[in-house]
Amino acid sequence: MAVDKNRIARVALFADLTPEQTAEVAAKFEERHVDAGRRLTTDGGGYFFFVIDSGAAEVTHDGTVLATFGPGDFFGESAIFETLRRTATVTTTSPATVLAMFGADFASLTDHIPELRKKIDVAIGERLDLATRPDLSRQRAIRVAKRSTQ
Repeated sequence: MAVDKNRIARVALFADLTPEQTAEVAAKFEERHVDAGRRLTTDGGGYFFFVIDSGAAEVTHDGTVLATFGPGDFFGESAIFETLRRTATVTTTSPATVLAMFGADFASLTDHIPELRKKIDVAIGERLDLATRPDLSRQRAIRVAKRSTQ
């Protein structure tokens, strides 16, 4: 079931889209309510793109916390666009509402909304840097992860 387009428009990743593009994106999302402690993704493959609507989640890789995500943060893009294994595990730390979109639908949307794809490409580059550079501090990791959502 589609998500209200006004909710989508409040997410920084989608804020610059036209009303028509926002409606198209909203039509592809489904809302999911999850309890604290639920693994939304794990290191490895994946088929969904997620946006946190409410609540919080922790991003870990090899047992190290890389970032804390909250409303407006997104994840799952690298497994969809780069045909890479998921580079981190995302686990809710509170009850949460997430918006989920099947990866093929998200890839199709970005094919004809190039500005959205550009934002995603930037986020992928920054997040892969975090996953492959253990010398980055936790604070830098959080700062880069948060900037990916803007």
